[in-house]
Amino acid sequence: MSSSNRELALAYLEDAEYAFEEAMRAYKRRLFHRTIRRAQECVELSLKALLRLYGVEYPRTHEVSSSLMLIKDRLPEWLRQRLNYIVETSIKLSLQRAPSFYGDEMRRIPAKRLFNEKDATDALKRARIVLELVKKLIEEWSQVPS
Repeated sequence: MSSSNRELALAYLEDAEYAFEEAMRAYKRRLFHRTIRRAQECVELSLKALLRLYGVEYPRTHEVSSSLMLIKDRLPEWLRQRLNYIVETSIKLSLQRAPSFYGDEMRRIPAKRLFNEKDATDALKRARIVLELVKKLIEEWSQVPS
């Protein structure tokens, strides 16, 4: 792994951690739609950090799990065991990304009315798990010399 990939992966991870902190703050303020939006960003940035760590060029979209599946055989076994959950989380939250920001414009429903505490709790849980898995992977890679 080149140092530029490592540096980018660490920068994405730092941003993912910050997005998670923002999700937690939104949750405490009962802004559940914002919780979901920030949780999605946390997952997206976490997965982009993972992909960057492996030197994978991913599509410039908010949902990159297809790129993750392309390298599944290169991932450690402990992470492969959680891959279905990670992919499911990425897809689920990416589908909620736009509605959590814009609401349902066709039906004239604001974002804050589309999501509830249960939705936000699930999004936070999922984001925390993905973030922790990627952090563990990056910590393992950090022990490998550049």
